[in-house]
Amino acid sequence: MRTGTVNKNQSAANPVRMEFWPVLGCCAVASLAAITWSWKNNAILNYGDAVAHLHIARRVIDCRFPSIAELGSVWLPLPHLLMLPFVQVYAWWANGIAGTIPSALAYLASCIGLYRLARRWLPLHAAALALAFLALNPNLLYLQTTAMTEPLFVCEMIWAAELLVEWRASLDADAKRAGRLQIWIVVVLIAAVWTRYDGWVIALLAWLAMGVTRLRHRKLRSASFWLCSAALAAAPALWLIYNATQFGDWLEFARGPYSAKAIELRTAAHGPGPPHPGWHNPWVSLKFFVKVAEMDAAAAAWGNLALALSVLGTAGAWLRARRRAFPWTLILWIPVPFYAYSVAYGSVPIFIPPWWPHSWYNTRYGLELLPALALGLGFIAQLAVAAARACKPQWAKIAAGMLAALLGVNAWAMVRERPLVYVEGTKNIDARRPFDENIPPLLRKLVAERPGGPVLMNTSVYPELVAFTGIPLRQTINESDQSLYRDALAAPASHAAIVLAFDGDEIDRAVKAHPAGLTAVGRFTARGQASGTIYISATWRRQ
Repeated sequence: MRTGTVNKNQSAANPVRMEFWPVLGCCAVASLAAITWSWKNNAILNYGDAVAHLHIARRVIDCRFPSIAELGSVWLPLPHLLMLPFVQVYAWWANGIAGTIPSALAYLASCIGLYRLARRWLPLHAAALALAFLALNPNLLYLQTTAMTEPLFVCEMIWAAELLVEWRASLDADAKRAGRLQIWIVVVLIAAVWTRYDGWVIALLAWLAMGVTRLRHRKLRSASFWLCSAALAAAPALWLIYNATQFGDWLEFARGPYSAKAIELRTAAHGPGPPHPGWHNPWVSLKFFVKVAEMDAAAAAWGNLALALSVLGTAGAWLRARRRAFPWTLILWIPVPFYAYSVAYGSVPIFIPPWWPHSWYNTRYGLELLPALALGLGFIAQLAVAAARACKPQWAKIAAGMLAALLGVNAWAMVRERPLVYVEGTKNIDARRPFDENIPPLLRKLVAERPGGPVLMNTSVYPELVAFTGIPLRQTINESDQSLYRDALAAPASHAAIVLAFDGDEIDRAVKAHPAGLTAVGRFTARGQASGTIYISATWRRQ
């Protein structure tokens, strides 16, 4: 590759300050507007998973027996580690802001990364339209106000693609810069490996592609490449070792009681048929993922069109820019085969309202395809404006304005239809709302009457009850307290001042097996949920 071409690509990959700061400012305004809306509408904690992520981060610093095992065995650790500085403020843990901060920062980094990537090949107007499609997506804007992991993973995917493109463009002409980029690529891929299991596949394929490229260019003997390879391989290996040492099974995350497989078996529809439509059927699973990606990205009437145009734009870009490292952006399309397999065989079903069982479940997964769709549509926008200019030069601005208006109409239509991901979150909290509203006031009163009295409860199911009550996690005796928890189950009244049990859980079974000294003082019900009961102990005494 000629040096002049590389320099041109490098300059295109680094937007000038007059472009960068307006982009960042506009995206920050969109992020803050979404955060304000979520705050005013009490939507930050809608997702039970968001509450659980906050809980895991908080219990690392607020527990009876500090241990690395507090990070849990299923969800990967990076999102919780990033929340650690913020969950130390109790109010931020309770109201969810501790999760909003890293998610919003990831959203901003995603926007900058996609714009930087698009500007390598696209003029200003087309790159701006690609960015707008991503940045104004109502589903992503909502999710970046929560503690969910998708905004962080989208950021990692975008920056992995951007750095890979820069690395390939620098490989032949600037070995030192390629070496520096290689280190950053490893950092981003390790972050992806420790964020979501999708990242394991992306990291493997990206690094294999880098290895093949080095082999073809006779640059595989680089010591730094093999050191980086060892560091990347260590990332999933450490997670396996952690599961083995802390939980006794190196695949605890895949087959333990809190794994996706176990959850699927508990929540699957009962009957002679398959648990969900995509069960062991990759073709149906593929259709579900593509459909949910369309619904996450565009208004109902435009989803198929947006996908088709994006695929055409990507194919056209391959033909026109393949010699300028564009094929490396295909990493953004990896979620398609990954979820086709995962829904079929990996115990992660997707439910969408148009198709049976006409429900909402894991609808946020489609957001992982949003960067690929945005970039592909950017190339279509470039072609549309170029075609208008070929007819009459003054039509180019009109065409760009019309495309921008269409993006605005799409975002507005999605808001009017209610964003799919937000709807799932509201249905999620509707199931928990009666408990969130009614249990904490009574718990707060009972705790005040028994200062310092331990509360025996399972904090993994409804962890927000602790935060809403205002007590520290270490005042509870919960499932992560190991031997103390087992002792408390054997004699609840003597170990806890207050007991919270839900019908059918192990605390409920312990209370029924050892009822002496316990008096029920409150009973709480919610549609579709196991009822909860609060007991007080007549035999507990402060040590």
